[in-house]
Amino acid sequence: MTKYAFVIDQRKCIGCHACTVACKAEHDVPIGVNRTWVKYIERGTFPDTRRHFLVNRCNHCDNAPCVAICPTKALYKRDDGIVDFDARRCIGCKSCMQACPYDALYIDPSSHTAAKCNYCAHRTELGLEPACVVVCPERAIIAGDMQDTQTEIAQLIAREPVRVRKPEQGTGPNVYYLGADEAAINPEESLQELPHMTMWSTLLQSQREAGHAFDSARSLRPEKQRTAFASPQQGSTLDLPAISVSDQAGAFHVARSHIVYDPPKERSPWGWMVSAYLGTKSIGAGAMLVAAAILILHGFQGTMSTGWHTLLGISAPIIGGLGIALTLLLLVADLKRPARALFLLTKGNPTSWLVWGGYILGVFGLVEVLWFGAALFHLATLLQILLLPTLLLAVAAAGYTAFLFGQAEGRDFWQSPLLLPILLVQAVLAGAASLGIVSWLPGADGTLTRLFTPLLLSAIVVHICLVLIEVFGSHSSRHIAAAAHTMMTARLRPFFLYLFLGAGSLLPVVLLVLALLLPGAQLLLLGLAGLLALSGLFAYEHCFVVAGQAVPLS
Repeated sequence: MTKYAFVIDQRKCIGCHACTVACKAEHDVPIGVNRTWVKYIERGTFPDTRRHFLVNRCNHCDNAPCVAICPTKALYKRDDGIVDFDARRCIGCKSCMQACPYDALYIDPSSHTAAKCNYCAHRTELGLEPACVVVCPERAIIAGDMQDTQTEIAQLIAREPVRVRKPEQGTGPNVYYLGADEAAINPEESLQELPHMTMWSTLLQSQREAGHAFDSARSLRPEKQRTAFASPQQGSTLDLPAISVSDQAGAFHVARSHIVYDPPKERSPWGWMVSAYLGTKSIGAGAMLVAAAILILHGFQGTMSTGWHTLLGISAPIIGGLGIALTLLLLVADLKRPARALFLLTKGNPTSWLVWGGYILGVFGLVEVLWFGAALFHLATLLQILLLPTLLLAVAAAGYTAFLFGQAEGRDFWQSPLLLPILLVQAVLAGAASLGIVSWLPGADGTLTRLFTPLLLSAIVVHICLVLIEVFGSHSSRHIAAAAHTMMTARLRPFFLYLFLGAGSLLPVVLLVLALLLPGAQLLLLGLAGLLALSGLFAYEHCFVVAGQAVPLS
């Protein structure tokens, strides 16, 4: 059976970019994005320095995570091993960019759909070699059927000490490297920071406000090293800057290697809309989760007091419905091709948790409407029937994102086993906080206020503990340690320490303890604590999404 692969001999590569130019010409790739590109790494201290090259592209993996996460089957694996794409099905959700550990995908600025190297499938089908192979002046790129023992590529793989990038991801990559330096293969060994880069390599990077300025807020380098680097002593000899990386235990040390050229790439495909989606989904799922759980635990038999009816029967589905509606709106708005949003239903990929999440949110929204109608028209039997399905759907709506982020194989920080319990605790926190806020409504029952106060307090305390373990606990890889370290850099420190941990967690804990001690002020203190807790939740979601994308993939 045919299985196409690449061998890239970095011992021969001269960094001429002929492969990049040929690929752009062959596929009409727009300026600012690349299907294949060359990265330059320099190691050592002057005069003992050396430059290394690395040719990057799609690895046409055996277990391609981009294919699994793509919600519309726009990415698919062919029988000959090529991972190809169909731009006509792409909705521009950017989940494939998060799933790829090799940074191989991009959003085409012309079509607003995902694109990548497809092994020049149109040429391969005619018996021709990919364009990059034809133009390489050193024959550093070898392509062919690795299953055919008579081919050059099969013999090279069998004979030479080839290696692949990130084998620990279990993707089964089919781009093999010969003679590649570790700092080039492993992006965590040398991090990209200005002003190391040349002016042309950063020209199109929108996040670089000034090519001559060092943006310390975006650095993963410890503060001491950043200060020393930003203000070099006059007359000092040329010394390659020390890049901070982390070892398996999460401790940061110095590596004498840095990137001197790398084409512009979108480092953070998911922005504030995804952060906000996590918060609104917690509110939407949490309000109904708390309401259903309270009614089940109190043995609801069809009758409720006026206060319970106001909060749990009417307010909860309104809050939950608005939260889920905002969540769906944010998900659609974040698409590069929002007009194709219905492809999730008509062309859905059953292996993608983005599709399952859409189904869960849609069904959950319908159940919330039924709950509201049953409470409004006092249909006690229907409300009883809805209790357990609502509870289960609320848990599913709160927790499915853990499996979606788990499919984002390129972002190790999001692969944490703590993510699911954190999401569930966040739902309880958001539900208790939002219902605690509307406890100010006329006719609300003081009994529920006395329930919401310890519930919100417990949720905040558990959330703090889980987050601190996540951020400051031991980490299994450099990637995770570097991402966690980002939480404490100048860029995210105000959000994490002050908005989330201080104003959004510790202050609400103090207010809730006071609420337990001062029953007369409990309603006011619960409402204030709820507002602060929700603000802290959104601040943490921002940190979580940004930090997960802070570590370069190539």
